[in-house]
Amino acid sequence: MRTTSSLFATLLWSAMLVLATDASAQTTAPQEPTFAKDIAPIFYRSCVKCHRPDEIAPMSLINYQEVRPWARSIKNKVETRAMPPWHLDRRIGIQDFKNDPSLTDSEIATIVRWVDNGAPQGNPADTPTPPVFAAADSWQIGDPDVVVQFPDFTVPAAGPDIFGNLFAEFDLTEDRYITSIQTRAIGDQSRQVVHHALSYAVEQDDDGESMGGGIFLVEYASGKQAEIYPDGSGLLLPANSDARLSYHMHSIGEEVDAKVELGINFLPKGTVPDHIRYSKQLGGSQGQVIGVLDIPAGEIARTDGYTRFNKAARITMFQPHMHMLGTYQCIEFIYPTQPVRAEVVNCARFDYNWHMNYNYTDDTTPLIPAGTILHVTSWHDNSEVNRGNLDPNNWVGSGQRTIDEMGFAWIGWHDMTDEEYETELAAREARRKRANN
Repeated sequence: MRTTSSLFATLLWSAMLVLATDASAQTTAPQEPTFAKDIAPIFYRSCVKCHRPDEIAPMSLINYQEVRPWARSIKNKVETRAMPPWHLDRRIGIQDFKNDPSLTDSEIATIVRWVDNGAPQGNPADTPTPPVFAAADSWQIGDPDVVVQFPDFTVPAAGPDIFGNLFAEFDLTEDRYITSIQTRAIGDQSRQVVHHALSYAVEQDDDGESMGGGIFLVEYASGKQAEIYPDGSGLLLPANSDARLSYHMHSIGEEVDAKVELGINFLPKGTVPDHIRYSKQLGGSQGQVIGVLDIPAGEIARTDGYTRFNKAARITMFQPHMHMLGTYQCIEFIYPTQPVRAEVVNCARFDYNWHMNYNYTDDTTPLIPAGTILHVTSWHDNSEVNRGNLDPNNWVGSGQRTIDEMGFAWIGWHDMTDEEYETELAAREARRKRANN
């Protein structure tokens, strides 16, 4: 196992060196950029999916007249990489993901220079045709095979955080395997009041009533994207099961009828995937999901959690989870070698409004041997510098409420046999050698 793990460490380090972004390696920005020639193409690729009428963003950025008043603000947002939302630390670890909307250093430099030059429009005739998007309420997973609409839930204008369950039917008469899944809070007000929502497949009792527990399917939190499983993997949704939505909602000063729905796509009927894809809360502080968080008033606190993988695994997704004080999280793998080796695979800033899930590409997804330990490190900022901090004079600890804190990572993966692990590792080494040659 020592040789295999060392090989993995070498491959991962090579990926870090190849994929890490260096501004000096980027194409230089044009000297006199204009909106028509240089800025519009960037916006049309990375911004207007959200910045258009009836979408989640606060303003439309489709044409020059809409963009010009926001030029300085846009410069700040892209320069600090606050927009587009993608909080992965580009200095550390793997950088190749399936759902990466971020701008290159060259694109950021182009926008900055354009604003500094007075944000000129250029020749309007040079402006490309704006993209045509599907309706604002379209799914990220395409048209789902099944859409589950949970009953509306009225959140009062004021009151304590609300926890509970909503039930609905899948209407499946045979077992199916999920390949992609997405939870949506419908409308801006619903998105504001739904802190999180966990979906399960549950059995019915003898009276036809839905029972608790069940098979976990997917987590939703503000700003989260759909989960799309790699080829050859899936998650069983048993026949005749019901949908249970375990919700956490909070008041926003006005009464809201919260609406939540779940969209699912399946493998073809009768098809069984090679691997079962799991998603769980791992590496919680002090070894538990919520654990023991001690965040003194006015201070920044670090917490650590660990989870052991008893089988070899392919890691497909990483998503930090904290609350209002969370600022930064790293995942590290500690390999079962002698001497012990460890690699920081990724770090990400955290924004409570954007629970980003980072889906690795098939060629960069981490492969770990049996016995590997996941180490999750989370940082919480309880000082007045943190704009999300409601009261820097208060101590904050662990808990379920929005004003409490958590620190763990959602990890997506599927198990591998030792033989599969060795075969895939050897194939990656062969591809690396061919690329080097």
